[in-house]
Amino acid sequence: MVAHLCCSVDAGYFLQRLKEDFPNEKIIGFFYDPNIHPYSEFKLRSLDTKRICKKLGVEYVEGEYNYEDWLMAVKGLENEPEKGSRCNVCFDFSLEEAARFAKKINAKKVTTSLLMSPMKSHEQLNKVGKVIKRKYGVEFVDVDYRKKGGTQAQQEYAKQNQMYRQDYCGCLYGIFQQKANQEIIDELISPYPFQIFPSSIEEKLNFYQNRLDLEEKGIKYKIIKENFLNYRLLNSKVEIKKNNISHYTLFYSHLDRLQRVKIEFIKDKVAYTNRAQIIFVLLEKLNEVLDKNYKNIKEMYKNPLLIEEELVFREKITKTKYNLSPIIILEEFSENRYDILIDSKIYPDNKEILIKF
Repeated sequence: MVAHLCCSVDAGYFLQRLKEDFPNEKIIGFFYDPNIHPYSEFKLRSLDTKRICKKLGVEYVEGEYNYEDWLMAVKGLENEPEKGSRCNVCFDFSLEEAARFAKKINAKKVTTSLLMSPMKSHEQLNKVGKVIKRKYGVEFVDVDYRKKGGTQAQQEYAKQNQMYRQDYCGCLYGIFQQKANQEIIDELISPYPFQIFPSSIEEKLNFYQNRLDLEEKGIKYKIIKENFLNYRLLNSKVEIKKNNISHYTLFYSHLDRLQRVKIEFIKDKVAYTNRAQIIFVLLEKLNEVLDKNYKNIKEMYKNPLLIEEELVFREKITKTKYNLSPIIILEEFSENRYDILIDSKIYPDNKEILIKF
């Protein structure tokens, strides 16, 4: 039997019950979710689902991430609500691929962990199941493990196994709908290459990979959450007489509005301006403090600092742990006035941390 899998939370209890109810079936977990956006979220959910399959002794196969085909399939349905027509097409897309995979490996049955999700319509899934049975000759196994406390048991199973819990369905259009009231949608902000933002999907992917490493070494742990002040830079601009100046804006730099400033004094390659506590620092100074060898600002964007390095540098320059003053790295200083724009968001957030025993 091929069990189409969508995420670890839906897959864990579902697979456990399948193994109990179908003891003579070899169950193969087929993770296929090309609707998931972005790709790093796809890999994160796949990683945690694979972990659960390993715990349950279920063979695991990761399907292709053919995102472009999915986009074409749901074209025109971008504004449909959850459980609407777009979801129908998405079910068709995923379950048909699961049926094709089942037929390829000569499996006679197919089912899906979407049947566990309270966000998905059981009726919609059944309709798709009937279609794939007619089309591919593969039996759709319809089970309802939500009943008789199943949903509560599912959540308890996920809690006991410390699974990754995503906070949105998965698709690009669902993000907009489910997070419409949020000031900022982290999932839609791409970092510079090799730079990982706090509480980003990329950070979570590294976090849950580290968790796997602990399990392989037999180290006991607990996952807890901590609150912190997060930050995202959306745009920044430095101009002199309307000419753009190459610059790098450090993490936690924030301005409420456009500022026109001039340098009041310079000490040790750090320039202090007359407004908004804006600080300019020469690239040469950053290289000295952090033992780097950037030749120009462009190199910083190609190979950016770690966020941790930016915070260390900020503290060394300001002598304060909680400083939010704008700090801008420049290649040289000018006696002219600067026009500074920093469009950024500072907001309360939370993230997972590992407590090792």
